[in-house]
Amino acid sequence: MDWAHRVLHRWIRRTLDQSWDRQRDPGMPISDWNRMIGETGEQCVESYLWREGKRVLYRNFQPRHGGEIDIVFRDGPTLVFGEVKTRSTRSEYRPKSAVDEKKRQLMRRGARAWLRMLDSPQRVPFRFDIFEVWLIRGARPKINQIERAFHLEKTPKG
Repeated sequence: MDWAHRVLHRWIRRTLDQSWDRQRDPGMPISDWNRMIGETGEQCVESYLWREGKRVLYRNFQPRHGGEIDIVFRDGPTLVFGEVKTRSTRSEYRPKSAVDEKKRQLMRRGARAWLRMLDSPQRVPFRFDIFEVWLIRGARPKINQIERAFHLEKTPKG
């Protein structure tokens, strides 16, 4: 592990330790906790992709007319729209189970908006991935990438 990744992992551990301590404070809103855990998970995924030699293009893409993508990156010639789901506790439910049809539709809408910004979007291969991230106190972050988790459905004619 190179210097930058060691620094990032130390920062993640320190942030999570402080977060767990603050969560014990009944004054911390659960929405703040969830946002912090989600942002930390996204930073872990960005670090993971960088180590894998993939180029991150954008985080938290939200087009004007709706939709959202957590992370957009290149995997060779393929454009990848990624959803990051992070858990800070052990649970019988996997993080990917939170990517329901409503969430997939938001991602599809975001992907269509991104593709419209390109000169020739029909020539760009793309896919949708889900990243499951577990941030368990005292353990290194665990990341599971699910490639081609779902597809862009064609819009019905009408």
